[in-house]
Amino acid sequence: MPFSSLRDPSDLARACAVMEAAWNELKDAIPEPERDSERTRLAYLVANLAPLALDEGDLKKNVLHQFGLRVSQTSGA
Repeated sequence: MPFSSLRDPSDLARACAVMEAAWNELKDAIPEPERDSERTRLAYLVANLAPLALDEGDLKKNVLHQFGLRVSQTSGA
């Protein structure tokens, strides 16, 4: 479980909110067969970056940036 490492209740709440917001922004651009694995990857990114974030906006920005880095690296962009 990606969020099991989060002990601070505020980090956990922030992670859950950002996970849903980021996924809603990304899911339509991800092919259906890859959605489960990409949602899991997104969850781990959120969990890893949550303790370092200043607020939800900062966390979402950093998560989307990290998520996009892998997408651009694998697509050659």
